[in-house]
Amino acid sequence: MHANTPSHQQPHKWRQHFLLDMPEPRPGCIWLHACSVGEVASITPLLQQLHALGHSLHLTVITRTGMQHAQRQMGDIVSISYLPWDLPTLMQRFVDTLKPALLLLAETEFWPGMFKACQKNAIPIVGINTRISDRSFPKYHASRYFWKRWLAPVSLFLPQSPLDAERLIAMGVHPEKIHVAGNLKYAVQAPDIDSLALRKKLDQSLQRPILLLASTHDDEEKRLLTMLPEWHRLQPDLLTVIVPRHPERFNHVAKLINDQGLQYARWSDEEINKNSQVILIDGMGILQSLYSITDIAVIAGSLAPIGGHNPIEAAVCGRGVITGPHIQNFRDIMNDMQTAGAAIIAKSDNELEAAVARLLQHPHELRQLNGQSALFIQNKSQVLVKILDTITPFLPNQCA
Repeated sequence: MHANTPSHQQPHKWRQHFLLDMPEPRPGCIWLHACSVGEVASITPLLQQLHALGHSLHLTVITRTGMQHAQRQMGDIVSISYLPWDLPTLMQRFVDTLKPALLLLAETEFWPGMFKACQKNAIPIVGINTRISDRSFPKYHASRYFWKRWLAPVSLFLPQSPLDAERLIAMGVHPEKIHVAGNLKYAVQAPDIDSLALRKKLDQSLQRPILLLASTHDDEEKRLLTMLPEWHRLQPDLLTVIVPRHPERFNHVAKLINDQGLQYARWSDEEINKNSQVILIDGMGILQSLYSITDIAVIAGSLAPIGGHNPIEAAVCGRGVITGPHIQNFRDIMNDMQTAGAAIIAKSDNELEAAVARLLQHPHELRQLNGQSALFIQNKSQVLVKILDTITPFLPNQCA
């Protein structure tokens, strides 16, 4: 059985991890690997450009959510499978079967068995959008003797920032193999949607201000919900839209909203009650579209020490963002956005509550925040061109 499952079917994760289901051979293809949803989303514009240039593409992922997102966004232009476990025999069989001409590796997906198999088959490896996080760098640095050897087969790294470049050098990568091209996440395009229809589904009057609480995690919803009474006092017709990060928590979040005594509806409801104070998004793949119709965007994963989530998805829709203090996963982007007047980084729950309250009271400040975000993303949008120019020498000559 082969691994190139049609987009409407879900492949068997564990069978593909152990290569009981093998990928179809794709001689001369470009193999791209991205772990999960975030990495898949960031490389989507690059995949689309490579497809437009005529290249045959195969994408590997690790998580189920990454697989589902990839199938939704790119199932018609790439073949997709789960990455096999990083055991020498499995990875060698995978490479021998797939027969790629180039491996593009997203962010920090460093797999020694994968590198060895590519090296044995003379397949060049390019790290794209490489990021060495605050959390992972001490471990990489402590074991740099091994990483210097394991990363040696990589021909080129394109780190997101100068700090990531410095950390790669500290891990033993030769500076000549490093070229800072910028963060590929800036290349994300605004979704092509019917904004009016989406807005009308949430708010039939088309008049209510919409507050989006994006990618919330455990404990964050409860803390944010306690802020709602003050925001409603300032703006009685405020409509709050909550998007939990993980689908298995939808029912839990619904109970939290109900326990607060708030009128709420679910996205999956046949018709959304027009008197709802809160709408719970209990579906996947909707968040990006919501940024295009919201007024105020709060990105969670930042009130708790999780590290935050991608603010570019909001910025590309012309929306500034408010976050809590824990932004380490996107520190460079958030700091740049804050400097540009496109983001507010609150140091505490009280600061976050006050920031939203101020924007509700001063619409001109909200318009300025959102306008600066649109300008910010416009100035950053050349990163895809830079990355394509840099990897061109490694691209296969023969296109499918």
